[in-house]
Amino acid sequence: MLRRKSGLGIATMMVAGVLLGALASGEVRAEAPAAEELMKQAHMNLYYAGDDGRAVVNMTLTDKRGKTRLRSFVMLRLDIEDGGEQKYFTYFTEPSDVRRTGFMVWKDPNEDDSRWIYIPALDLVKRISANDKGSSFVGSDFSYEDVSGRHWNDDTHILLREEEVDGQPYYVIESTPKKKDSFAKKITWIHKDRMLPEKEEYYDKKDRLERVFRAEEIQEIDGFQTVTLRSMTNIRKEHSTSVEFTNIEYNIGIEDGLFTERYLKAPPKKMIEN
Repeated sequence: MLRRKSGLGIATMMVAGVLLGALASGEVRAEAPAAEELMKQAHMNLYYAGDDGRAVVNMTLTDKRGKTRLRSFVMLRLDIEDGGEQKYFTYFTEPSDVRRTGFMVWKDPNEDDSRWIYIPALDLVKRISANDKGSSFVGSDFSYEDVSGRHWNDDTHILLREEEVDGQPYYVIESTPKKKDSFAKKITWIHKDRMLPEKEEYYDKKDRLERVFRAEEIQEIDGFQTVTLRSMTNIRKEHSTSVEFTNIEYNIGIEDGLFTERYLKAPPKKMIEN
């Protein structure tokens, strides 16, 4: 018993000595939060602001020759559970070739998302396979998964470093899919104060950079830090897509009954008017 007490005392003194030495040299820092917790907070702030949300969205697609195409749509979101199930509804208003196209997602972190798209030219509601989540969303550089967000539990996260970019403080995190996916790894820059993912780099299995996401503009709306302009660049195709969110509203009382195939074909006018 005496030996145990003596050993503990020695260990305590050694730790105290190391800490005192570190304090004297200015090396002690507060322990960084766990990478998974940082990704969770950033995801919650980007995709779960308020209990629901609505926005008018203008999307610009630019090819390598600088030629642009425009798409406009209204997006609705309802959170069933904070950090859990969500439902998304997207209704296209412009241009004429995609007008009245509808896209709906039932998001469940514990299962594959359920996705549907309404094709007005065929008057057809089509179920989108869970394997298509990495496919292009209506020809843009954003994938179907990018629209509703990739859940933090789908990846393993490592905090690589903390750094400043243009005088702004960031956590830099590497994420690796737990299962085979459309990318091999992702590097995310999370702003320390806003706790939003403001840049993401996607790499293939040969460690080649494929796509880059950027939060171009951020505003506070109804008390929520909101990315009002975001972009995605496809490095290989030299193609980019920018998405501007306007007329943003939170907590407007969107009803669960809206997220059905019936309304995917013919949504209520009050919810889709610009």
